[in-house]
Amino acid sequence: MRDVAVSVRNVTKIYALYNDPLDRLKESLHPLRKKYRREFYALQGISFDVKKGETFGIIGKNGSGKSTLLKILTGVLTPSSGQVVTRGRVLALLELGTGFNPEMTGIENIYFNGMLFGASRAEMDARLKAILDFADIGEFVYQPVKNYSSGMYVRLAFAVIANMDPDILIIDEALAVGDAFFVQKCMRFLRRFREHGTIVFVSHDTAAVKSLCNHALWIDNGQMRMRGDPKSVCENYLAAVYEQQQGRGIVNSDAVHADDSDRMKSLRDQRQDLINSSQLRNDIQIFEFDPNAPSFGTGIGRITSVDLQNEEGIPLSWVVGGETVSLVIRAGSRIPLKQPIIGFYIKDRLGQTLFGDNTYLTTLNQNITTDCFEVRFVFCMPTLPVGAYSICAALAEGSQQNHVQHHWVHDALIFQSHSSSVTTGLVGIPMTKIELRSISCE
Repeated sequence: MRDVAVSVRNVTKIYALYNDPLDRLKESLHPLRKKYRREFYALQGISFDVKKGETFGIIGKNGSGKSTLLKILTGVLTPSSGQVVTRGRVLALLELGTGFNPEMTGIENIYFNGMLFGASRAEMDARLKAILDFADIGEFVYQPVKNYSSGMYVRLAFAVIANMDPDILIIDEALAVGDAFFVQKCMRFLRRFREHGTIVFVSHDTAAVKSLCNHALWIDNGQMRMRGDPKSVCENYLAAVYEQQQGRGIVNSDAVHADDSDRMKSLRDQRQDLINSSQLRNDIQIFEFDPNAPSFGTGIGRITSVDLQNEEGIPLSWVVGGETVSLVIRAGSRIPLKQPIIGFYIKDRLGQTLFGDNTYLTTLNQNITTDCFEVRFVFCMPTLPVGAYSICAALAEGSQQNHVQHHWVHDALIFQSHSSSVTTGLVGIPMTKIELRSISCE
């Protein structure tokens, strides 16, 4: 167990709820110890381990018990039963303003928090410049924090804990209020920190969980629903969210009969048409559409096929990064759909979304009602680093903001990049021109 940084064993948290404030007094004075309370289980039987050096993600809807769990991990709350053991220095960024005195200035709060974390005045003097540089809130650091915006709160709070050398870093969803530049700065810090430290990370952003975390836990109504690799946990959580919003649906292979006539066309290796003989050519192997891939939705409609095709409409078994391709998605429904939306995401092996699109804006001014449809997305395939990728396809009905998900297919189409010229980044964008020329020095 020496490699375990955080150990949680059968943790339960019960709150006593009273309909009237006087009921608490009645209960304490009742000669027969009559109970006036109602017990609310915020957490029930939670158990997991986080190994040293791991990043552990926790997801769940609002009120599921995530924040309660984090407060127990940091010692802010005591569990009703169960045990929590942490090994190393634990620092946390929980709710906005936690640990800040609103009447004190930013500078005063920096030293105040340092004292709470066990640092001396001299140590805080040495770290002050790094904290101020990270927070980057300028002269506001000399103003009372009660005048701060939520984003400034987060900047200062994160800057303090980032410079206190924790062994275990616990972060709630406070980063959601930060501006884009600061969030990127925080993400860079977290990626560096996880090389030597342990992170427990709570977020509604499943893409961030899949990107940062080694393992994930899904909590629902205070209970563990699923624990495992982030990609599987996040996909199941997403399916449950849609199910809760629009009711449980049944997706089965008999919902719509797919027309497989086009699939009988022979697959062609696009590489044979190219003259590029470099070993760094981005050869991408395309596998067959999987009609039995994990999916969810109402079952009224169904994705029947997903292909990558060339300009002649021939399904491809290979494509080359930088070439124009067509992603063709066919779908059908049991009943005509009003304003159908078909879309896709392309994800890497960690489940990170690289890019995607849908038909909503294109068909916004069209009155479409149909039960069988095909959509063709034409784009230039980015140059992809070596690895496995997948296409997620979805059929919905409604608007961009308010729609019913009829069929969402995880990993509908798998493809593998075998060679690549990309050395950094998630994708490489094909260049139309790169020019190096000599100029006069003045």
